[in-house]
Amino acid sequence: MTVSPPPTEAAEAAEPSGAGQPSGAAEPSGAGQPSGAAERSGASESCGAAERSGAAASCGAAESVGPTAPVDVDVDVVDLYLKHIGSGRAVMGRVMGGMAEVRSEGAWIHADDGRRFLDFGGYGVFILGHRHPAVVEAVHRQIDTHPLASRVFLEPVAARAAQALAAHTPPGVDYVHFVNSGAEATEAALKLARAHGRTSVITTRRGFHGKTLGALSVTANATYQTPFQPLLPDVTQVDYDDPADLEQALAPRRDRACVIVEPVQGEGGVRIPRPGYLRQVRALCSTYGALLVVDEIQTGMGRLGTWWGVDAEGVRPDVLLAGKGLSGGVVPIAAMAATAEAYGPFSRDPYLHTSTFGASPIACAAALATVRAMEAENTVARAAALGLRLRAAVREVCAPYRGGLVREVRGQGLLIGIEFAEEQAVGELLLELIARGVLVNHSLNSTRVLRLTPPAVVDDEELDLFLTTLAEALHSTAGRMSG
Repeated sequence: MTVSPPPTEAAEAAEPSGAGQPSGAAEPSGAGQPSGAAERSGASESCGAAERSGAAASCGAAESVGPTAPVDVDVDVVDLYLKHIGSGRAVMGRVMGGMAEVRSEGAWIHADDGRRFLDFGGYGVFILGHRHPAVVEAVHRQIDTHPLASRVFLEPVAARAAQALAAHTPPGVDYVHFVNSGAEATEAALKLARAHGRTSVITTRRGFHGKTLGALSVTANATYQTPFQPLLPDVTQVDYDDPADLEQALAPRRDRACVIVEPVQGEGGVRIPRPGYLRQVRALCSTYGALLVVDEIQTGMGRLGTWWGVDAEGVRPDVLLAGKGLSGGVVPIAAMAATAEAYGPFSRDPYLHTSTFGASPIACAAALATVRAMEAENTVARAAALGLRLRAAVREVCAPYRGGLVREVRGQGLLIGIEFAEEQAVGELLLELIARGVLVNHSLNSTRVLRLTPPAVVDDEELDLFLTTLAEALHSTAGRMSG
């Protein structure tokens, strides 16, 4: 399948007519038709993802590439998960094929059975792909010198990483507090809000901010919240992209509210607000004395084709959360960045909120190298251009199924969602793609949306391969769903 040049914004906004079957959508040749998602319980045909024989026929992108990293062939990883990590994860792993991922580079993940998978998932982490050489080299160098700190003296790598990140945050968002995960960044923001007397929190329905107790309190999904209630008190949910609903919640909470919002709801199904929404949220927070926290854990670091989702509207939050891509795909790290005024309580008392491993030299070395690599390689602009091409091409591939299997294709930058008419189609297509050697994401807060978060390092050949594989998988899924 040939990928066309980037369309104009006007052309990209129009839905393609797309009559007829996309190229590559014919039945795949080779190892036969994968069985349906409902039937795959760990023992389906060879081209399906479920059975591991060690010599199963490859299918599409899931080609055998020979030996990978050393693996103890006598160890049954699924069995170890079952005995020591959890039965649910073990069953999921078996349904996905029972493979263990053992090596990665660029846009590819290699499994222990010799196959490789094109990674268009990764939950937004791999904006630079897997094992970017500059990030790996920086981490190796830090390991060889000083990987963890005593926490007694100042840590120069953390200081340089904070400076590098602050060079790209909105003007005035200059103070950086490094943590180990996105959920921890949310927790830090909620505590900072409390330190300012903002004890009432307003979040958006279908928003996702993490699963630790405080973060879960503002992650509006009863499936994850109910088993752990009571959560934080005085948390109000409002509709996303609805300034009037937000104002109604803010009015009785003047000078005591904290608002947390995503520029695009990723786990919410790649929900993109109308132009001007974030500016309206900023204005309302200023009017009612609320602290504005913008969660850019998934949308930031170039994922939307700008350094941050707020950049498109020139919005300056009081607090900005970063993560995922900040790691460079090598060492986990996240951050809470804030204005001088908002950061005041943490700035004055460095022991008010601390973590043993937060701002570790090894993680900060990864973050610093990530920012430098993105600057050198113009990653943000590449993500914007690649996103335009990919969205247009995915819409073309999905066009024959619009009004039936597929409801909508939407996205911004390299965060793209395909919404289906039925929840079952997401599971079916997910397994079809895995069977053909492509990894994508589902959406935790929107079960009818399949999510694409590819790296910005994808080349034309890999993009072509993804689109051809998607066309094949959609054709097979549509046939089974209609049958």
